[in-house]
Amino acid sequence: MEQVLSRQEASEAVEGAGWRFVLGALLTSVPVGSLARAVGLAADAVAVCGGDADRHLRVDARPERVVFTLQSVEHAAVTTLDVELALRISAAVDKSGLSTEPEIGTGAPRSVQTLEIAIDALDIGGIRAFWRAVLGYTGEAGAEGPEDPLIDPVGQGPAVWFQQMDQARPQRNRIHFDISVPHDEAPRRLEAALAAGGRLVSATRAPAFWVLADQEGNEACITTWQGRDG
Repeated sequence: MEQVLSRQEASEAVEGAGWRFVLGALLTSVPVGSLARAVGLAADAVAVCGGDADRHLRVDARPERVVFTLQSVEHAAVTTLDVELALRISAAVDKSGLSTEPEIGTGAPRSVQTLEIAIDALDIGGIRAFWRAVLGYTGEAGAEGPEDPLIDPVGQGPAVWFQQMDQARPQRNRIHFDISVPHDEAPRRLEAALAAGGRLVSATRAPAFWVLADQEGNEACITTWQGRDG
């Protein structure tokens, strides 16, 4: 029976196989040397996932790497089946002489990650329909309430979520980026952002998220799955 896993359970179940739990999904990357190799690995992954591929697996195949993402479409979460599929994919990649990895500290351009856009609003219900229409987005499975996040139905663009404000803030930006990274990548990303001239606005909710700002006060958050339970 397919069961939804907690953040901790999902993370621990696949970390040893080179996957990371990031924002409700399992992600891994396989560095390759050609698009043909990437497409071949994608085909292998689909084959080992069988009939479950369409409901769980997303693949981004590029000449440099192929990125696999696993999440139950039905539950919009990681399940026991996603873990099983991740291990199958890792085994198939291993047979090809390559390995699944989150590309942390390997010299890769960056680790696996997920990008969200956060919009601060006084009346979330009043603006959500606009953003849904202008982006061509929709709600996640089972989440079409007036204040729920929006997602790209074809899985190419970043998700959009809405943060409740208690008063107007015309003096600062009201749209910021959330960069969700593996929990063991966050310290490296935070250090790099600060070294690049950023400043730490708040760490009161770390390790769930650190609020950073550039030299002109534009904000971004580095986020992880940790610190969100309890």
